[in-house]
Parts: sequence; C-alpha cells; structure tokens
Amino acid sequence: MKTYLILSVLLFAFISCIPKEKGNKTESYQLPEKSPLEMGEVHITTQSMEFFVADTLYSGWNNLIYENKSTEVHFVLMDLYPLGKTVAHTKVEVLPPFDEGMKLIMEGDIESAVTAFGRLPEWFQQIKFMGGTGLISPKHTAKSTVYLDPGVYAMECYVKMFNGEWHTSHGMLKQIIVKEEKTDLQPPAPTVTLDISSIDGIVLRDSLTVGKQIIRTNFVNQKIWEHFVGHDVNLVKYENTASLDSLIQWMNWMDPRGLRSPAPDGFTFLGGMNNLSAGQYGFFEADLTPGNYVLISEVPDANEKKLIHTFTINP
Repeated sequence: MKTYLILSVLLFAFISCIPKEKGNKTESYQLPEKSPLEMGEVHITTQSMEFFVADTLYSGWNNLIYENKSTEVHFVLMDLYPLGKTVAHTKVEVLPPFDEGMKLIMEGDIESAVTAFGRLPEWFQQIKFMGGTGLISPKHTAKSTVYLDPGVYAMECYVKMFNGEWHTSHGMLKQIIVKEEKTDLQPPAPTVTLDISSIDGIVLRDSLTVGKQIIRTNFVNQKIWEHFVGHDVNLVKYENTASLDSLIQWMNWMDPRGLRSPAPDGFTFLGGMNNLSAGQYGFFEADLTPGNYVLISEVPDANEKKLIHTFTINP
C-alpha cells in the first residue's frame, strides 16, 4: 500500500507537468509565483512624513529596502511590542511624555524634561528592537537585512523636524503585523564583519574597499543608554571640510540641536543597522566610492563610548 501511494503521487506530479492542448495553444500547469513579500523583499518609501509599506509582513529574514524620496534625513526602526500593546497605546502613553520632554529640552529646562520622560509607561522598556536601516539622506536608498519574529510592530523614525518636533508625531509611526509564516529568504553572504558593543565600541573585522559591500553587524552586547535606547550603526560619507564634532553632537537627540533638521553640512547618510538585542546580528549593504567615511552610533557622546570609527576608501 505504501509503495502504491508513492507511485500515485509521482504519477500525478508527472501528469501535472505535461503540456495540454487548448485550441492551437499549448498550456502547462505551473505553481503560482510567490509574491515579493513571501520572498522577503520589503519595499518602503517616504515622500514626506510617512512610510508607504505593506501592513502585514512575513516573519524570518527580510530585506528592508528603504527609498527616501523626502527632503529630510530618516531611518527605519522596527519595534516589537510586548503582548497586548499596539501603536494605539504608543500614541496615548508614549508620545505625550516624549513630546513634552523635547519641548522642555528646546526651552532649556532639562530638569523638567527628565521628569516628563519619567512618565513613560513601564511596558515601554519591554519593547524589543529588531533592527532596521540606519540614517539615510534625502534621495538615497538603504538596504538592510533583518530577522523578524512574529508579532505586532511599530515602524518608526524619531528624527526631529526643524522646530524640534518628532517625526513620529507627524506620521512616521506605522503599525505592522508580522505573521507566523516565514519568508523564503536566507541571510546574505557578507563581505565584511563588524562587531559593536558597549565595551569595545565599533570594531571592523575586515578591510573595506571600493564597490558593493555586505556588512554583517554583530551586536556583541547591548545596553540602554541615557537616551532610552541602545546603540546602532550608521554609515556616513563626509567631505574634507565637514566637522566630525558637529556630527557627534547631532547624533545625540537629547541635545536641542541633535537629530534635528537640517543635518550638519558635509555629511551623506548611507544607511546601516538599527538597534538589535545582544547576540543578534543583521546585514546592511553599501556601494563604496573613494572618500572619507565614518561608522557612528546614534548615542550621546559617541566618541567617548568608542562608538565611532573613521576610515578612507582609496581609488
């Protein structure tokens, strides 16, 4: 009986592949093609202050391909919510303390700002950051590969507008459902490996050269810094006349001028890997041309934390 069933299955598969005549045309049976999302291709676009992206994604490895068509610097961060929490809870319980705290920072009242941030709900600390793209300049595209667990997510960008107000408060906060079914995507083969930790900072394990690079980013450990989130990695190209001090200051959102439009002159943000938990890893792509570059975390005083690494690509 078992042999008969196996032969029947094989015979059915063979017959299914035989072309069938229909009129003067030959038809063949084919399995339906899988969608880009099933293959792990997630296309995200920003025109102004929004994310144009599918509401439901597959779990497993996903390529986040983020095209920034706006006039401001943005990023993508994927926040996995604790059970029972949604973007609706964020809008009521999280955004108000952050909005009030930033308003007070802009007014120079740091003590009252700290009090405002103290009203963040306890569940906020249970959010698990699952990566995303690093900062990306206007009219550029970033590509990062991350592993997404099933659950309810927020896709966000908390860069600040010219007046200090958060992008999240102006539309860059979108709920995403990641379902149990996984993509077919496998992680890419890296050309370079980068480690990041709160102890050793950013450590590049291989040399970077001209051309396309796939950078595996290992989060050796992670900690919540004084700006309420952990460290990430951003790739930035800079001109000879640019001031690295101005970049370091800008990468601290707790500074009234930090993460605030416009970005400092002379820097082009090329993506990277957003926050991941300790022991996790992701990938980001870069097409390197000759010039000066810096890998830097969006944390206060990145230079004092060794979370900055400069390098040059020669012709």
